[in-house]
Amino acid sequence: MDALYTAAATANGREGRAVSSDGQLDLPLAMPPALGGNGKGTNPEQLFAAGYAACFASAMAAVGRELKLDTKDASVTAEVSIGKDGDGFGLAVIMRVELPDALAGETGQKLVEATHAYCPYSKATRGNIDVELVIE
Repeated sequence: MDALYTAAATANGREGRAVSSDGQLDLPLAMPPALGGNGKGTNPEQLFAAGYAACFASAMAAVGRELKLDTKDASVTAEVSIGKDGDGFGLAVIMRVELPDALAGETGQKLVEATHAYCPYSKATRGNIDVELVIE
């Protein structure tokens, strides 16, 4: 791969801070209440969900342009779950893609599947974690 951009961030665990090298991201981190924390900060699952949703939506716009489809009224919600997986923990994702009526049915299904094949986050997760695509 020929890198076009590299992001860098430093964190010191789930109870601390995450800071990007350019200072644009500077967030307190906290365990969510479901995992025994106080929830007074963001967590890696929320950050991953936000990144994946944004990337998938942008990828869908690119694929839509290629297919001559208007995706401006589409939105993507990524639900990232963490749970026990053998001796450690694992992740699973549900990608909820809300499409306008004009993209309903087979057209929307083909768009979402093509986006999943194109999106860098989808490529990174493929074969590593379960990703379920839900069209709404």
